[in-house]
Amino acid sequence: MDHPLLGSLLRGRRLESCLEAKVRSVEEHQEAAVRRPEKADDGWVSVAVSGARVVACFLTMMVTTAVWAGIMLLLLPWPYERIRQGNLYGHVTGRLMMWILGNPIKIQGSEFSTTRAIYICNHASPIDIFLVMWLTPIGTVGIAKKEIIWYPLFGQLYVLAKHLRIDRSDPAAAVESLKEAARAVRNNDLSLVIFPEGTRSRSGRLLPFKKGFVHIALQTRLPIVPMVLTGTHLAWRKDSLRVRPAPITVKYLPPIKTDEWEKDKMNEYIEMIHSLYVQHLPEAQKPSA
Repeated sequence: MDHPLLGSLLRGRRLESCLEAKVRSVEEHQEAAVRRPEKADDGWVSVAVSGARVVACFLTMMVTTAVWAGIMLLLLPWPYERIRQGNLYGHVTGRLMMWILGNPIKIQGSEFSTTRAIYICNHASPIDIFLVMWLTPIGTVGIAKKEIIWYPLFGQLYVLAKHLRIDRSDPAAAVESLKEAARAVRNNDLSLVIFPEGTRSRSGRLLPFKKGFVHIALQTRLPIVPMVLTGTHLAWRKDSLRVRPAPITVKYLPPIKTDEWEKDKMNEYIEMIHSLYVQHLPEAQKPSA
């Protein structure tokens, strides 16, 4: 004779197994969708719309860059005003780029977006550049490799706008470039925006952080404001001309004070901030195990 309690237990186990199998199936489906987002929109209409948007972005950026280059030349004797105009150029151009691309954008923590600080941002897409151009405050300079000057029009405008460049040809030169950047930020009461990974991630997953932003924080004692970007790697992948209507989130985290940071704890600070990003990124953008 079957025991009622045993029968109930077995039925519960079977139900639990079915539910677990269903959950695994849903998770696997979502992960496959993340790995292959392009399958849903490879029709000729979406390809044509994507191409039109890329061309429109390129033409718009050429026009705004040419206009602001003329303004910058007129302002050669006034370097701070060129920084301000460079930020206005970024706000206008970055916002136009995102409007043309048409991605839904959600911005969180915007109360931290006007702080004088070192803004850091994960980097997996050309869209990241448009977003930081648009969303960093007036009085912010960027920092990039010195070769950016050779990018047609944009590179020359970058230099005219008094943004900073570093020499990455050897470690000693890079450290000296960072010291010069820190002096410029400190002496002119500027903010700074930097991609701590040092390059774009091909997969969208977070890469290890380099030490540059911590070097600058130690010398300027500015707070660090992390900007966590999600979805940009799905909207426009690295080395691709296809854009997709993937939703994007920009999340500002509260400023991290650096007043009492010590030079011999640099690795601890890097690990702490990297862990913050891991905590706030979706599973598909967390570092590979």
